[in-house]
Amino acid sequence: MYRPSGVTTSPELPVPDQMKAWVLGDPDQLLLREKPTPVPARAEVLVRIDAVAICATDLEIIHSGSPASILGGLPFNKNFTPGHEYMGTVAALGPDVDEFRIGERVSVEIHAGCGQCKRCRQGMYTSCLNYGKPEKGHRANGFTIDGGFAEYAVNHINTLVRVPDTMSDAEATLVVTAGTSMYGLTELGGLVAGESVVVIGPGPIGLLAVAVAKALGASPVILTGTRNGRLQIGEELGADRVVNVNHENAVEVVKQLTGGIGADYVVECAGTEATLNQAIHMTNRGGKICFAAFPHEPATLDIAHLVRNNIYAYGIRGEGRSATHRAMAFMAEKRFDATRIHTHTFPLADLPTALRYARDRVEDAIKVVVTTRRSGAIAKRGQVDHATPPR
Repeated sequence: MYRPSGVTTSPELPVPDQMKAWVLGDPDQLLLREKPTPVPARAEVLVRIDAVAICATDLEIIHSGSPASILGGLPFNKNFTPGHEYMGTVAALGPDVDEFRIGERVSVEIHAGCGQCKRCRQGMYTSCLNYGKPEKGHRANGFTIDGGFAEYAVNHINTLVRVPDTMSDAEATLVVTAGTSMYGLTELGGLVAGESVVVIGPGPIGLLAVAVAKALGASPVILTGTRNGRLQIGEELGADRVVNVNHENAVEVVKQLTGGIGADYVVECAGTEATLNQAIHMTNRGGKICFAAFPHEPATLDIAHLVRNNIYAYGIRGEGRSATHRAMAFMAEKRFDATRIHTHTFPLADLPTALRYARDRVEDAIKVVVTTRRSGAIAKRGQVDHATPPR
């Protein structure tokens, strides 16, 4: 039985000594293994993982290793468990932890900064200057330490946000995605009410950027992309105008909708050379661009236009400045329906299939969620549930 020294447990939520976890072997190779259940230290809790969403970055890590870094190098064949967009139930408390109770449902954010460097003290813990140095106190679940494709994980209390009883497990996994969108708009200034916002790319972050911008009062909110089905979801989440760039010139449409001057804010979520330059050319003089995607290749950008027009550009990493807490508040109040991007659900044992659906966009998958237990209200309108009912 799991009884580490100094750790508080409860007989009402027993924890095994060993847990099932998916481990990264060679590139594109995941192996289901048993690992020791991790032990929370000071200011940490053990989370029983109930659901985890698949992010495009998970696919990148499993395929190429980056941006994960384990023991100073690529994460292959190091007993590393990826996955970072998870939620669950507090199952054990580290020494002297009284901020949470065993049995509470929580969603997590990825990054816990060292808490002592310049950036962490500014609230920019996703830019921790001790990134990747656990001996300094930094941790990023699924990137520099084990993540969520397992039955249990350890999280710092600063990364936890409580999940209301009215929210399903699957929806709670989307708080990280919404938090990333919220962080982007926060870094652009946060006060977007009455301002024009363009979102480029209707992936999960882009679609929830539409929802967050609209909830914050932006007008108009414009979404550009190539897939009509996703653009339709964008409209349901609040986009005032969608642009299929296969049929319309996005820059021209944005100029037409903004009296010829361009948008106040652009959130770029596609990461291609073409869309990066579209962002530059559709932003008005003195406007702001948030680069929220990881481009796969170096890009040639029209920096001269950026400089001549005094356009500000920001890169964001993750969901900093406690953005997940603000995103959770919006979702709990039903200011937008994040579940519109959740399309498929699989059990943890079928993780390879879930990853294939996400990678190949099988059945036009957008956000694929993996569960370790059957949760109420997981499958809703437009969602496909492949999870196995309890026996």
